[in-house]
Amino acid sequence: MEKKWQYPHRRWNPLRQSWVLVSPHRTQRPWQGEVGQKSAPLGVHYDAQCYLCPGNQRAGGAVNPAYEGIFSFVNDYAALLPDSPAVSETAGSPLLVAAPARGLCKVLCYHPDHSLTLARMTREEIRPVVDAWTREYVELSALDWIEYVQIFENRGAMMGASNPHPHGQIWSTDFVPDEPAAETAAQGEYLGRTGRCLLCDYAEAERAAGERVVFENEHFMAVVPWWAVWPFEVMLVSRRHAGALPEFTSEERDGLADALKRLTTRFDNLFETSFPYTMGFHQSPTGKDEHPEWHFHAHFYPPLLRSATVRKFMVGFEMLGMPQRDITPEDAAARLRACAEEHFWPRA
Repeated sequence: MEKKWQYPHRRWNPLRQSWVLVSPHRTQRPWQGEVGQKSAPLGVHYDAQCYLCPGNQRAGGAVNPAYEGIFSFVNDYAALLPDSPAVSETAGSPLLVAAPARGLCKVLCYHPDHSLTLARMTREEIRPVVDAWTREYVELSALDWIEYVQIFENRGAMMGASNPHPHGQIWSTDFVPDEPAAETAAQGEYLGRTGRCLLCDYAEAERAAGERVVFENEHFMAVVPWWAVWPFEVMLVSRRHAGALPEFTSEERDGLADALKRLTTRFDNLFETSFPYTMGFHQSPTGKDEHPEWHFHAHFYPPLLRSATVRKFMVGFEMLGMPQRDITPEDAAARLRACAEEHFWPRA
């Protein structure tokens, strides 16, 4: 790694058109803050108290079927509702603006086995999850009032997961949320200015540099972005220009399942823990407009910093000034590259 990156500097994020501060020397500071608990994979295949296990009653009163594969349902405590009363556009001042917000929120259980995570599932078990995400995207985007489908997963209590059962969420909205809206604007600006795709060009630049690429398969690249904020943040980028899940071939869906397995296993092996993260797919909005600028990618935002028990906190300057990271993306990528792709905790 070049020595110049070992000193404080800023890096530009072209996807959000914003800066991040990199301060590598801060890894040497002593730590007397919060220390969490190391998280081992669960050993319980069925939990009678889990509201996502097959056959169990959920918190809202509904009973799950005795599912043997994928299971999805409308969230019992959804953040958005399909039918919400209209709200006033202003509250007595042009500075106090509100707007209606409608949506449909679903939960997707990846597997009936309570003990599993994506990292401990096989590629063959992950592939039906990719198919289910695709099916949900197609079905939800067919609703004429839906503008965006956000597929995501919060893994681990450290990232706010309320249940350890292998599952994710799908929120579809009648508006484009702020993060994909910012990426829409950035990718559209780049296409208009250069005539090329931002992430196609970015993937080529990272492939040429090499030092931030964690791995590639035939269809996807895993890279610690030049502009990464979280210590071991990774972005999965499709190698072919495609805007959304339904555009992928069967082979590309296999490639996505493979990339998810390989990346999440490396995460777990890094600190030999069930690695927490927030993960989500960013793909083209679902409205009537065409979006040739959009390139499918997934963001992984894991909080762990020094070990399985010390996390990165986004506070102080990060909240009031700008994002800041303590290790360089190059160092993070090198450490992830060095991790094995066979899970440290064999599956029973």
